[in-house]
Amino acid sequence: MSSPVTPVPAAVAPVAKKVPHERTHHGDTFVDNYEWLRAKDDPEVVAYLEAENAYTDAHTEHLGPLRETIFQEIKSRTQETDLSVPSRMGQWWYYSRSFEGKQYGVQCRCPIAGPDDWTPPELSADTAIDGEQVLLDGNELAQGHDFFSLGAFSVTLDGTLLAYSVDTAGDERYTLRFKDLTTGAELSDVIPGTAPGATWSVDNQHVFYMTVDEAWRPDTVWRHRIGTAQADDVLVFHEPDERFWVGFGSTRSEKYLMIWIGSKITSEILCLESDNPEGEFRVVLPRVDGVEYTVEHAVVAGEDRFLILHNGDVEGGKAENFTLVDAPVGDPTDQRTLLAHRADVRLEEAEAFAGHLVLSYRRDALTRVAVWPLTAAGYGDLHELEFGEELYSVGVGNNPEWSGPLLRLGFTSFITPNRVYDYEVATGALLLRKAQPVLGGYDPADYEQHRDWATAADGTAIPISIVKRRTDGGTGGPAPLLLYGYGSYESSMDPGFSVARLSLLDRGVVFVVAHVRGGGEMGRHWYDNGKMLTKKNTFTDFVSCARHLVDTGRTTPAQMVADGGSAGGLLMGAVANLAPELFAGILANVPFVDPLTSILDPSLPLTVIEWDEWGNPLADKDVYEYMKSYSPYENVTAQDYPAILAITSINDTRVLYVEPAKWVAALRATKTGDAPLLLKTEMSAGHGGVSGRYEKWKEVAFEYAWVLDTVGAA
Repeated sequence: MSSPVTPVPAAVAPVAKKVPHERTHHGDTFVDNYEWLRAKDDPEVVAYLEAENAYTDAHTEHLGPLRETIFQEIKSRTQETDLSVPSRMGQWWYYSRSFEGKQYGVQCRCPIAGPDDWTPPELSADTAIDGEQVLLDGNELAQGHDFFSLGAFSVTLDGTLLAYSVDTAGDERYTLRFKDLTTGAELSDVIPGTAPGATWSVDNQHVFYMTVDEAWRPDTVWRHRIGTAQADDVLVFHEPDERFWVGFGSTRSEKYLMIWIGSKITSEILCLESDNPEGEFRVVLPRVDGVEYTVEHAVVAGEDRFLILHNGDVEGGKAENFTLVDAPVGDPTDQRTLLAHRADVRLEEAEAFAGHLVLSYRRDALTRVAVWPLTAAGYGDLHELEFGEELYSVGVGNNPEWSGPLLRLGFTSFITPNRVYDYEVATGALLLRKAQPVLGGYDPADYEQHRDWATAADGTAIPISIVKRRTDGGTGGPAPLLLYGYGSYESSMDPGFSVARLSLLDRGVVFVVAHVRGGGEMGRHWYDNGKMLTKKNTFTDFVSCARHLVDTGRTTPAQMVADGGSAGGLLMGAVANLAPELFAGILANVPFVDPLTSILDPSLPLTVIEWDEWGNPLADKDVYEYMKSYSPYENVTAQDYPAILAITSINDTRVLYVEPAKWVAALRATKTGDAPLLLKTEMSAGHGGVSGRYEKWKEVAFEYAWVLDTVGAA
């Protein structure tokens, strides 16, 4: 057996062997020299990954003191012993605790004072709480495991039973268990191999859960009755079409159980009265290719109605940014329009409570929330909540109760630590329940955030968010800069506070988010113009943002690092090929850098579902050629690349470790120049990386130390 790597000291870069493997589609043959790295359990593959880790360790050894300093900074700014703002459900206040020195959270509850007790108690993080029950301690569940993730956490309406699930491998397959909360005893019911969620019916005896197929796609809903064997569980629904995911939940009113079926572009929803859990689910609206919709239950003027948010046909064309209608539960096709489609407003969610609706939407690249009272006659006057910052994010928080007088909201910005508010619907008062503590004397006035715009090659204006530490007088000239981007799946990179990021800002690094097409910041058209056969807009937008930052004097190529993960890692790989001269370094987390190989293989996890995002290169030659023209792995060339740090996880089921492993091997064999090229593989983690807050802080410290070293600010 040949050696997988050249036997050299760890301080010298490993060189992967070449094993030519031909892949032929549409008359085109690509020779893949590193496909052999896909054999995850092969000792040769493990040896190569470990050699790369050793090389990375050796190459970054000098950053050890800086990493420790950053880790201690994050730790010293974080209130380690803390608790969340309690949320009321039934007869209890539910909240989570964290404790100094412990990696994972602890889920707790304490009793309400009475039926009119809607003000969350002001609990102390470091003292005993009257009547407190510890429901789950993640630290106990994680003992003996290198990885731990809590999936389902669902309590029955009467508060007596808990369904919870745990993943200890990082592969997103969970084991579902049950606990009697009146005695604290674990029940004998154990269901392995589930997706993370679990939903109870109102009888407190039936629980619905999902399982996944071989491609890790949630495809089947099961009904389990407490006290019975898993073998007796009833198959409720199965979706055979590999393009569709299945989800399960209930309306906030708890009156209806809902099965959600969705591809990237099409959805269908089934419903069933929750007090009849053994009944037959019925389709709300049949699926129509290219039409997405959501359903929520509301009681309007005494009548049960479904609120339906959809992007189907309306007068004047398709409701690209969605429209809101309602209809009788008995006839969802008898619809009346509540909010018409608008080109400048992307409706995202409509949530119903006993006395009001809550709308979440975005306008001008920012999130918005509005409250819409329900009156005896129907709908009252819609009121948008206002916040006094140029950039911010606001969203509906945890509101399990249907009839409460308060609306829980979360608010943050790049410079404002997370805040939890209760909005008093009757008075319009916004009550601050908690502001995230940042220890060590943090002052938001020491930092600034604002919006800028770059111009893309086709003339499109691209929003840019900028946050930096304030300078004393003047503009300060070019500065070290970290430019972050994502640009896929209509995911929006909204403003948010980060304790860890302060370690960059305080060292003079400017943090910038490029809101490139393929994301959802500017509406559905922003997404549509950065996917399929317009995907290259994502990459060229990012390059335009980088050039804008250089041209306006904010930074220089020698001071700029690009950063992205997962599909944002595809962006990193693409811009490394397109404009390597613009960056001193590129940080790519779990990067999707071999997309064509993955999307050509329907046996791989999630591939078929992804065809609506990227196109189907198996069936369409144009898609094949387009993807091949931008795939980072296939377009590595003999040019000078910036320094690259690629981080991946061995158990990742979304972006397989083999993609960055092959990419790094190809770069090392092809590129010119002497910029360092590093691959770091977590050997016991999944798509989200390591688990445990201290381990995550250490990982962030590792990345930030590398960034600071690369931009010359270490």
